[in-house]
Amino acid sequence: MPPEQAVSPPPLPIPISRPWIGPEEKAAVIEVLESGMLAQGPRVAAFEDAFTKLTGARHAIATSSGTTGLHLALMAHGIGPGDEVITSPFTFIASVNTILFTGATPVFADIDEGTFNIDPKAIEAAITPRTRALMPVHLYGQPCDMDEIIALARKHDLAVIEDAAQAVGATYRGRQAGSFGTGVFSLYATKNVMSGEGGMITTDDDHIADQCRLLRNHGMRTRYQYETLGYNFRLTDVLAAIGIAQLGRMPEATMRRRANARFLNVELESVATPAVKEGREHVWHQYTVRVPEGMDRDDAVKRLDAAGIGTGIFYPMGANHFPHVKEVVGEVPTPVTDRVAASVISLPVHPLLEQPDLERIVAAVNAL
Repeated sequence: MPPEQAVSPPPLPIPISRPWIGPEEKAAVIEVLESGMLAQGPRVAAFEDAFTKLTGARHAIATSSGTTGLHLALMAHGIGPGDEVITSPFTFIASVNTILFTGATPVFADIDEGTFNIDPKAIEAAITPRTRALMPVHLYGQPCDMDEIIALARKHDLAVIEDAAQAVGATYRGRQAGSFGTGVFSLYATKNVMSGEGGMITTDDDHIADQCRLLRNHGMRTRYQYETLGYNFRLTDVLAAIGIAQLGRMPEATMRRRANARFLNVELESVATPAVKEGREHVWHQYTVRVPEGMDRDDAVKRLDAAGIGTGIFYPMGANHFPHVKEVVGEVPTPVTDRVAASVISLPVHPLLEQPDLERIVAAVNAL
């Protein structure tokens, strides 16, 4: 009887995202816990200072999430009932919900099919006398067409609130995302720089910064003296400590993401790989491909899952199609968003991928 041969275990699944947490983050958290200063304190201030250095903005205001950051930014700009804010339909729902939180009306401008970002021509067509602000979304980590967007904002005297939730470290013609208007970043656990949960607002405007700081802290500057209705949208020192450590590893993490994306761009054959416009430095929060016409996207996802390749659909439909949004805006045609949403699949691109992982991803995708 032949000796039994050892059977190799199947390879572990490759997740769509994986936070890069090392000894620096762990040590930083323990240091804060031992200090006894857990709420908004010196680590938050240091984190804010680091974001001003990163983006070049004069002010950075830490918040409890990217969503609360967008909410504060809109309120600080005085956005409210009767106002309209133009944004992309192809985005995470927080971009739209925060407009609704203020009582304003979201207005959807369709996207550019190549980059998935909002189309400046569609923005211009959507501007009305009620328009108060533009909210471009730097989707997946690629900046929008900011020259055109800033020109429209100046022409029509509109605020620009950049949803840079996925674009920390991305640049447009050498300038950091989040530095063109009032920028808002997410620090959620899957983001390129994360604190588990949290957000950051960046601005050069002293008044906007002051209002954001006031509103995030119950409308209070002096203890128990409340100037206005405010919120508890603060970040803790524990989370800020994680974020500071994450910023320290961001250059290497970004370099790895870009290298992974380059490999996938070269090797993938069965799907349409992402387009990056000239003058952009993409940070690849997501690496998003499109399945060709005739390929069943749902079947492709199932086959990749069976092969141990994590995927994500970001996003399965435009935000304009959700019931609570339609109640406010009605039926809004967004044909480009509808086509893109039906065909996108995001693949792993995170910095902890090894070369064998990348080769497995390519083999599985090319076998579709």
